[in-house]
Amino acid sequence: MNKTILMTAAALALGLAAHPAAQAADKPVYGVLLKTLSNPFWGAMAKGVAEGGRQSDVTIFQQAAQSDQDAATQLNLCTTMLERKPAALIAAAINSSNLLPCMKSANDANIPVVDLDANLDPAITAKAGVKVAFRIGSDNIHAGMQAADFMAQQLGHDATGPVLVIEGLSGNVTGQMRANGFRQELAKAAPGLKVVASLPGDWDANKAANITNDILQRNPNLVAIFACNDTMALGAVESVFAAGRGGKVTVVGVDGTVDGVKSIKAGRLTATVAQLPYLEGMEAVANVKKVLAGQSVPDVIHVPTLVLTKDVLAAGTDPDLQYVK
Repeated sequence: MNKTILMTAAALALGLAAHPAAQAADKPVYGVLLKTLSNPFWGAMAKGVAEGGRQSDVTIFQQAAQSDQDAATQLNLCTTMLERKPAALIAAAINSSNLLPCMKSANDANIPVVDLDANLDPAITAKAGVKVAFRIGSDNIHAGMQAADFMAQQLGHDATGPVLVIEGLSGNVTGQMRANGFRQELAKAAPGLKVVASLPGDWDANKAANITNDILQRNPNLVAIFACNDTMALGAVESVFAAGRGGKVTVVGVDGTVDGVKSIKAGRLTATVAQLPYLEGMEAVANVKKVLAGQSVPDVIHVPTLVLTKDVLAAGTDPDLQYVK
């Protein structure tokens, strides 16, 4: 395998062995900085990046912070990564501003910067004078809309009742887009379903579980929950079942993680909007190679999403299922 993985005390082990040939001097090195590997979404992304490196015959130097809230550590990892003078910097920023100093340094060194998973706010990036070669990720607004459309189909377009939205980390553009897309589409698809609370769960299962417990006590007739990632959705599911409402509350997440898929197959999580991080990682590396070769790539590259349900998984006919890792 043509990849090199270095680990520091601040980086989580990827658990992948690097082939000696990965360090061949004639191969370009792509620096890849993820949020964390404690979340299955980013674990799948890491594997996709590694596969992209193999297919493109490049060396991958990949690191991640231990937590998707540890912005300071991620910046330190980014700064250290630039010392290796990578051919490109592919980064999934924890928020819209923490990596901007490092990205500006990359620009100054003529190192192309890629916004992995489209975590940067374009206005903030432009104000900081940071140039991004391209942004790649799912259309997060569309993912939220897909969740709302599924919920309306599941409950009925004329359904009524309270709905809970569990957002991501406060100020994170990804979670904001998913939540906004969901709320806007739900108002059109099923206007009788009313969002009674929309609260940040910080991508954390325990926080999502606590939020769900609180809202269930205030709204015992809660009919649905939309969580902006699978980790929070699974926390919400546990609270729903603990309250004796299992199967009575529709719970939809986003990501399509291994744990999310297992929960759907077990009849607990209702659905998830799969983001296909494995495919995204592969495509990020492939398009960086085009940039470095002087080829034109779109400013924004959207990776497809699909709604996973128990029936969709059982049928196994959707071609994008091959990328659900």
